[in-house]
Formats: sequence, C-alpha cells, structure tokens
Amino acid sequence: MPRQSRPVIPEVPLHITQRGNNRLQCFFEEADFLVYLNLLRAASIEAGCQVHAYVLMSNHVHLLVSPSDEHGPAMLMKSLGERYVQYVNRRYARTGTLWEGRYHSCLVQCERYLMVCHRYIELNPVRARLVSEPAGYPWSSYQHNAHGRENRTVTAHALYSRMGSDPASRQIAYRALFDEVLAGDILERVRRATHGNHALGTPEFTDQLGQQLGRDVMPKVIGRPRKQQR
Repeated sequence: MPRQSRPVIPEVPLHITQRGNNRLQCFFEEADFLVYLNLLRAASIEAGCQVHAYVLMSNHVHLLVSPSDEHGPAMLMKSLGERYVQYVNRRYARTGTLWEGRYHSCLVQCERYLMVCHRYIELNPVRARLVSEPAGYPWSSYQHNAHGRENRTVTAHALYSRMGSDPASRQIAYRALFDEVLAGDILERVRRATHGNHALGTPEFTDQLGQQLGRDVMPKVIGRPRKQQR
C-alpha cells in the first residue's frame, strides 16, 4: 500500500520538523549551519515555499512555510535533505542516511496559531537551555523577525505584516509576543499535531480542511464510542 502523502493546501502554512537519524547530530560546526541555510533559501525558491520562521538545532530542524502548491513542501524537503546529506557525507567522509525517515508537518490556522508556531520554533533553543533568550541563538529567524536583521531566507507572512505600519512597529509588536510564556498544553498541541501530520486549529478549521482535502486531518478516536446518557 503506498504511503499517504502529507496533507498540504496551497497558501496554508505548514510547521515542518525533521530529526537526525536516531536523534543523532546533524550539524557539527558553524559552516554546516551556514550551508544548510544557503540550501534552504535556494530550495525554498525552487519549490515555491515562503519561509516565515526556522530554527536549526544540533540534531533537528523546524520550519514554518507557506507553499504555493501542494507539491512544494515535499519538493523542498527532498531537495534540501538530499543536498545537505551529500555535503555532510563529503565533508566528514561518512556514508549512509542522516535524517530519521520522512519529515513531519502540520497545517496551521493562521489567525489562531501562526504566531504560536513562530514562538514555538524560535523559543526552541531557550527550552533546550542553550540560551536564556531567543536573541542569543544565531541559527534561527528570531533576529530577523524581532530586530530586522537582514535574512534573505525569510519572507514575512501577511499576518506578520499587519502587526504594524512600519518595520520598527512590527518588530516591537513581535518582540512583545515573547513576553508571554507558551503554556504546556499549547506546546503539547503543536507537538502532537506536527508529529501526527495533522492540522493545528479550531474544530471549524479542521472540519473545513478535511472537507477540502477529502480526508481526515485529525487523529481518529480509538476504541468504542461512549454510550450516551439517557
């Protein structure tokens, strides 16, 4: 039986994550991060995927992208994965796979969860206790989104653009989002949706996507349905 494709709808953002094989290291020195970012920029243009946020951790990556068509994310991750593995294998005289199987992703409801995913991604180094604040980690999109540092890989989503009338006001509003801690249940919702390749949003949003795609975008309930009380 063929594998079911990841649910994708053009212009609906996707939170994508990919881990190193057996959770082992994927980035070994500064040059590796730079190469990956250059490959990400080129591959995202080729695949028609706008990158809104990212973080590169030592053994996994997170991306927040908006695809222009349903084939873009798969094309992006295939091209990016293959090119980076070739680079790593040449540079470190190794063979074999680097990534742990296929990437995981979830469709993201813009109004409710886009900025949640921005924060989830760019706060990853803080949760991992690598830095005390997101600005201290060099391999994420935070410095661009929050402080305007030049980053040709990142394209602002329309929701981000509406946060202020000019770049300075948008950056102030964006930084203010990080004053609030992401609650544990929100973190778990993002993790479950992404790992399960489901949708992240309200019931109305997930129902609409399910009808549009003609397939389930939420996990099936396991077990017998509960008897209704009379």
